[in-house]
Amino acid sequence: MDDSRKFSVVLPVYNEQDNLTLLFEELKKAADSTGQEWEAVFVDDASTDDSLSVIRGLAQSHPEVRFVAFAENRGQSAAFCAGFDAARFPVVITMDSDLQNDPADIPAMLNLFGQECEMVIGWRAKRKDTLVKRLSSRIANAVRDWFTDDGVRDTGCSLKVMRADYLAELPRFRNMHRFLPILMKMQGARIREIEVNHRQRHRGESKYGTWDRAVAGLYDLIGVQWLIRRHLDYTVKEKK
Repeated sequence: MDDSRKFSVVLPVYNEQDNLTLLFEELKKAADSTGQEWEAVFVDDASTDDSLSVIRGLAQSHPEVRFVAFAENRGQSAAFCAGFDAARFPVVITMDSDLQNDPADIPAMLNLFGQECEMVIGWRAKRKDTLVKRLSSRIANAVRDWFTDDGVRDTGCSLKVMRADYLAELPRFRNMHRFLPILMKMQGARIREIEVNHRQRHRGESKYGTWDRAVAGLYDLIGVQWLIRRHLDYTVKEKK
């Protein structure tokens, strides 16, 4: 088994009690099919339902499952960062816990990963969201690309494969998960996209409002553009 291909799947959770068992069943089937050692790192963002109890049960029954539980709600970016810190393997996969991302896409993404790239991003070509959400996402992607020039069609898709050592060097801030492609590019990562399946939400409700996300996104874009313009980029020719 190639140690460099071992992977950690980081899954932020907030009030997803009805999705977690099925999610793990699908994830285990897909991950086991790769033949690589893997783990699932659930990060409970202070859920107010029984999500943490379900995660504890999964951890007791399956050695692949580990988890982090927040004392207070801190948002998706904080949950992803806690998962990155907890991940033990050199490849990190991120995905949502609402079953809209399809774990069955993971093997193909891992096959593409490493082929002249350090990041593979899922592209939801056929989204199963409402018309309002699809249109707002299209506008948001266009505005984001104008600000950051990251060249990515669908940065909002949480299904991503990345090198853990690159993630360790990223600046951390609220809502950073929306800008992972440009942040990885700033570290020298090469990015490839692959079409992935997108499904309707299985149970529960979306945690984000369209207007709230738009306002926060514009504010974040200004900050990320500042980071891009101030980013230090240099190559060492020689040292002793």
